[in-house]
This record gives sequence, C-alpha cells and structure tokens, in this order.
Amino acid sequence: MRPPIEAVLVVVPARDEQTLLGACLDAVALAADQIAVPVVPVVVLDRCTDGTEAVLRGRGVTAIRTTVGCVGGARAAGVREGLRRLTATRAARVWIANTDADSVVPRHWLAHHLDQADAGADLLLGTVDLAGAPAALMSAWSTEYVAADGHPHVHGANLGVRASAYRRAGGFASVAVHEDVRLAAAVGADPAAVVLRTAAAPVVTSGRLVARAPGGFAAHLRGLQAS
Repeated sequence: MRPPIEAVLVVVPARDEQTLLGACLDAVALAADQIAVPVVPVVVLDRCTDGTEAVLRGRGVTAIRTTVGCVGGARAAGVREGLRRLTATRAARVWIANTDADSVVPRHWLAHHLDQADAGADLLLGTVDLAGAPAALMSAWSTEYVAADGHPHVHGANLGVRASAYRRAGGFASVAVHEDVRLAAAVGADPAAVVLRTAAAPVVTSGRLVARAPGGFAAHLRGLQAS
C-alpha cells in the first residue's frame, strides 16, 4: 500500500522557449485546477538568452535559473527546488509530474497522474502526440509509435514519479539526453516499485526537428523522417 498524495510538484525545464512556454504553463494551470491537492509548478530557466523569463510574469510559478546546460541537470534542479518548498510533506506523499516547455498537457493530466499514484503507482510513464510535424513525418510516427497501455516509451514530457521512489533511484542524472530513461530504469530496478505505462493522458509535444537537447527526441524524429 502507498500513502495518498498530498502535494504535486510540476517541473518544466526551459531553454529559449519564449514562443512555446506560455501555452505549456496555461495547460499546466488548467490541469492543476482539476485536482484538490496543492500544485507547485517550477520552471527551470537553463541558460536562457531570449525572453523566456518574461513569459513567467504574473503566472504565479516558481522560477529558478541554472547554467548546467543539460536537460537532466535542469530537471534535477527543478525537483530539488520543489521538494525544498514541500519539506513539510513526506516524500512518499509528493508526486513529481514532469513535462517540457514545448509541450501541452491535457486537462485531465494531473488528475490521471494523481489517480494512479493514489492507486499505488511509484512511476507513471505516459505517451505523447505530435504537433506541427510535416505530414510524411506524422505518417511515419503513427506507424512506428505504440500509443497504448503497456507501451515501451519513456518521455520526460509525460513522466510522473513518487518523490520517495525518485530519491531511492538517485534522481535525474545531469546528462544531456536520456535522463528520463535512466530514471525509469533505476526506479524499475527496485522489485518493490510499481511502474505504470499508460496511454490515458497523452501530452502534445512539438514535432520540431531541431531541439534544445542534441541526440534527444528531435534527433529521433529526424531519423524517422529520413527512413
């Protein structure tokens, strides 16, 4: 049995995302309105050189600045700050929901994460939908991608983890790519961990081919386009 969740931390790393971050945060706020527990959004401004920080004005989100220069380190910094603000809540009762600045979560995103956490999940691995990709790439994506429960994917744009499980697994590694895959493997290596792979609340993510993390999701899409 797992204790019920009493607070949710939402971590959003951002590097030069002035164009897309607003839609991301609007969607997170709407999702937060659907649940009864407190939600602490943390945006990590990692080496931003554009107007990304200005997007946060008046939104009531926590913002921290980092110079780590990698998404893994940015996510880890966001989690640390969020958990610092939630020190009054036991780690087993905190849910860490992760998404990306170029992504838009559905209205029921946090409600779904919370339902699964309260049902006993330690790690939730969700799916994504593409937006803004060329038709040929969308076709290749739909052929290759498994958008069903039990899927094999790991996306930082749609990943939730109980804070106690996150800590036992060592947290996000400070790496430029696949920090989400590493965390999922570390949590899953615990035989007592409950890992859920669900397609019930897909997150819409950018289909751009040039992204902030070399070798990451955009590189995968470029490979699909070339195949």
